[in-house]
Amino acid sequence: MKKITKDSIIPVGVAAAVVMSGAGLSLSIINFMDGDTPITFSSDWGKDGNSTNFEEGSIADIANSVSKSVVSITTEVRSMSWFGQSTTSTAAGTGIIVSDDGYVLTNKHVIEDANSIKVILEDGTIYDSVKIAAEDPLNDVAFLKINNVTGLDEATLGNSKTIMVGQQVIAIGNALGQFQNTVTSGIVSGLGRSITATDSSYSSYETLNDLIQTDAAINAGNSGGPLVNAQGEVIGINTAVSSDANNVGFAIPISSVKGMLESLLSTGKAARAYLGVYSINITAEVAEEYGLPVKSGAYVYAASKYTAVAKGSPAEEAGIQEKDIIIEVNGVKVGENGSLSCLTGEYKPGDTVQLKILRNGVEKAINVTLGSYGD
Repeated sequence: MKKITKDSIIPVGVAAAVVMSGAGLSLSIINFMDGDTPITFSSDWGKDGNSTNFEEGSIADIANSVSKSVVSITTEVRSMSWFGQSTTSTAAGTGIIVSDDGYVLTNKHVIEDANSIKVILEDGTIYDSVKIAAEDPLNDVAFLKINNVTGLDEATLGNSKTIMVGQQVIAIGNALGQFQNTVTSGIVSGLGRSITATDSSYSSYETLNDLIQTDAAINAGNSGGPLVNAQGEVIGINTAVSSDANNVGFAIPISSVKGMLESLLSTGKAARAYLGVYSINITAEVAEEYGLPVKSGAYVYAASKYTAVAKGSPAEEAGIQEKDIIIEVNGVKVGENGSLSCLTGEYKPGDTVQLKILRNGVEKAINVTLGSYGD
């Protein structure tokens, strides 16, 4: 489990943006860039479980159902001591079954430097023929593959774009690395959080953005486990906990990994969709600092040595310019429903998305065909 301290929480800053699949409100814009045509999007708002509350007895029922898709993960890491002796250490975490043929979603730090990995189902079945299928280059996310297995209970993935502060949730995970499928309950305490997290040895640091904050108890060993809404849908991947306060945990929005998962299941390769801009998440403070006319969105702007729009990127080819403000992705509002990186994380390479931008006070719609991160 990644840890944070109160001094390590940072404001949203500059980040590379990427893309994936999802629907939003229907979009109607008159002013299109040359050569672009309107895209119609069907609405999925109001059709997910984020507006549902737990009823008497429902937490037990949902926990029992979802737990069939939650696995414990144990790893062995071999290293050399100062005296040249080989030592082996063990670690534990949690994962979420996302396909019946053995793909498991977890945190990257759960399987970091692992020489061997075991996956343990709720019923105690142990699989030791497990490989790392893919790792997200931009987030603390990894996919495992259990070899030669079928018929596993896969989790139902929800819609993290419609999460509301105050909605009820439960967290499930391998608490302390020894109490399998522990269930805790709470609410969504905040959205869009940015933190700097460290491992338990304080030797590795990582900045994570656009996280869900929850007061459902998350402990060491819960990393990679699901944050679940009252419909039993996974809306987040539990990732970090504060070392300075009780009941302050963080989860990665599930929508941000759907594109990689779709790519993995369809092609066997979990490619990360790529837009190719550096952007600043707009807040009231950022809007005032840069003199922007809106208080949410993504401001295409690069600090110091970076280029705001990468050369040869899908963004450049589509005509996106520095100081554009990206307001929507496929009709979903940037900032209000997730960061640009999170919203584009719903799509896979090759998908065409429509960005609503504000340029010099004029709204425009630009169609962008996403590339693959790393190409």
